[in-house]
Amino acid sequence: MAKMTVLFERCKGCGLCTTACPKHIVAISKEKRNKKGYFTAACTDDAACIGCAMCAMMCPDCAITVEK
Repeated sequence: MAKMTVLFERCKGCGLCTTACPKHIVAISKEKRNKKGYFTAACTDDAACIGCAMCAMMCPDCAITVEK
């Protein structure tokens, strides 16, 4: 099973990862902000993640890692 991890403080919530996900399971979380004031990306369904790492490739800040 794949696991997507977002480095909370590095993410600026640009949303590029949300458009790159083929399963549409990455979204910008509206619950809390990081120290810079951004809402960050999060995986909405870890079980559905296929580990393609498209989200990580699209991230301009290298804030996403995908482990299989």
